[in-house]
Amino acid sequence: MSTEMIIFVGVSIYLVAMLVIGIAVARRTKSQEDFIVAGRRLPVWILSATIIATWFGGGTMLGSAGMGYQGGFLASIADPFGAAVVMFLMGFFFVRTFRRMKLLTFIEYFEDRFGKFAGVVASIGLIVSNVGWTGALLVAFGYVFQTLTNVPMEWGILGGAVVVLAYTTIGGMWAVAITDFVQVVIIAIGLVMLLTVVLIDVGGWSTIAPQLPEHSFRMIPLEHTAERWLRYMRLWLIFGLADLTAQTLIQRIFAAKTERVAQNAFYLAGFGHLALGVIPVLLGIIASVTIPGLDDPETVIPRLAVEHLHPIAIAVFVGAMLAAIMSSADSALLATASIISVNLAPLFKKNLTDKQKLLVTRISIPVVGILAVYIALKVQLVLELMFDANSFILVCIIVPFIAGIWWKKANRTGALSAMAVGLLAWGGSEWFFPEMAGDVIGLVFALVTIIIVTNLTQKQDPPKPLVDCDGKPISLKDRLGILPLFSRKKAITDQ
Repeated sequence: MSTEMIIFVGVSIYLVAMLVIGIAVARRTKSQEDFIVAGRRLPVWILSATIIATWFGGGTMLGSAGMGYQGGFLASIADPFGAAVVMFLMGFFFVRTFRRMKLLTFIEYFEDRFGKFAGVVASIGLIVSNVGWTGALLVAFGYVFQTLTNVPMEWGILGGAVVVLAYTTIGGMWAVAITDFVQVVIIAIGLVMLLTVVLIDVGGWSTIAPQLPEHSFRMIPLEHTAERWLRYMRLWLIFGLADLTAQTLIQRIFAAKTERVAQNAFYLAGFGHLALGVIPVLLGIIASVTIPGLDDPETVIPRLAVEHLHPIAIAVFVGAMLAAIMSSADSALLATASIISVNLAPLFKKNLTDKQKLLVTRISIPVVGILAVYIALKVQLVLELMFDANSFILVCIIVPFIAGIWWKKANRTGALSAMAVGLLAWGGSEWFFPEMAGDVIGLVFALVTIIIVTNLTQKQDPPKPLVDCDGKPISLKDRLGILPLFSRKKAITDQ
């Protein structure tokens, strides 16, 4: 049997397994709450796995490996390092507050705090970001097929989309969470296996280390210019800060059993993502010596698999790559569909029943998927596409998002002003100073604006309190993620 046939058989078994799991857990989905947040019943072991799987996607597996190939750790700051930071920040500063709200989407918090218009703008921004993210993941799916089987990228993109859309539409969060757990195990096995075999084949780390490019593990810029440092800051912020607003992450806070479960899951996921995420970067750095001159650095991981693994092991590793991609794509699709059904659909038809909302959510998943496929076919770049999708979030949403949680004075006028000024500053910077990191400049302008405008408009526009799903103000005591990690006694906030 040829290598291509072995890969096809292995991949077929894997995809069928994912569909079976999606169908099997669909019986748990009886309401909108079950579909979007798994009935708020996820334990720490499943929750940790689904957070890692959501974050460990095509950008980490292929994009970060390509960045490591080109520039070592410094080029890979955004992912996995920045992507891990956002999990620790979420666990420490935001998890307990959002868990008390018991919402379905974070847009509901945005609407309660800053009004419907702010919620609509945030919804549109997150939908655009998630569609772009999903498109990038499907591109990664196509890369895998094209590199390892010579199947045209377009067919890989379409095939991956069909499977992900199917099990996500059928099972919702339960299907996503359970398949994510399986996928994390496959990812870990595949990456450790490839790194081990590659190191053995090159003679061990002591043999390859002297041949590595200089500064491979440097993590601060070599050139100390304003342009360089702004772009360096962007690498940390584009995932490490902007993705605090990711519905894919916040949705898992709402799905947790308790505050303690949510807090611990994010800490465990942060360490897990960093541990797994460094492996593709290391493989990219090693490949810069063993297979120099690649035209497309983002294909470095599949190339290493072909050169170093047995055909059966290649099939296993292809499963790991597909697991990384699909586990992120399903989360992005579900998050986007949740925002459409919970926050946008009521603008067109009020008083939707729970069944109608659930139907809208299920219909939205394939619609969003089709848009993502179109983007994937038009813009066939992985990490760049993910960066662009996050810039809008960084300049428009992140400042009022953080202020609304931690600044009692934050009001509607200040938030809307910051959103508008951030966007204008970003656009102006990109137009007049394209060499600078325009989204970082937009972020600074948004921050300054919300501070000034909010303090000037307190009397005209009194701030609104943070409330839960029933409109009742939540407790603002003990909101930092400092609950004991391991304790037999349940805190009051765990109930």
